[in-house]
Amino acid sequence: MFPTLLVIDNQKAIDDPKWGRIAPNNIDEKIAILLTMWRENNAPIIHIRHDSLDPDSPYAKGKESHKFKVSTAPIDGEILIGKTTNNGFVGTELEKILEDLDTKKIIVSGVLVQHSIDTTARMAASLGYDVTIARDACAASDMIDLNDRYWTAEKVSALTYATFRSDYGKIESTTEIIQYYQ
Repeated sequence: MFPTLLVIDNQKAIDDPKWGRIAPNNIDEKIAILLTMWRENNAPIIHIRHDSLDPDSPYAKGKESHKFKVSTAPIDGEILIGKTTNNGFVGTELEKILEDLDTKKIIVSGVLVQHSIDTTARMAASLGYDVTIARDACAASDMIDLNDRYWTAEKVSALTYATFRSDYGKIESTTEIIQYYQ
């Protein structure tokens, strides 16, 4: 049985210069590969859209940047959830939908690793779900820490994934995920 695939916040807003450098830059391609396999197998897919309450955010409703990226957008029949926080479970029906789907396994993809990916994946694990983050189908942004040190998106992802893997779930590549479910 296929797990539920979550595609989180993969909207045009992530291309806004506000976020700085994003890596890896080919996640749309990797998410599309996962979507294709899930669709071919009629497996459950949930798209989570960030609906920022900040009117200046690129994720604010009504802006062109609020729309999903074309290559990974939901199609008819796929579940769409809007969220206003960095956690796909807070203020949404995600947990009820997962219960209705009778799923205990989740594959997570989308943006940003250090924000909605990590927060939603940790919450899912805390609620008892078996969670795998598709590492090459998720992107992070470069960051400056509290000591003014610069961290590349790759290092931000590496540390976030190491922490997640130590206590919460699995980190696998798209290729590993595809091979497992073929």
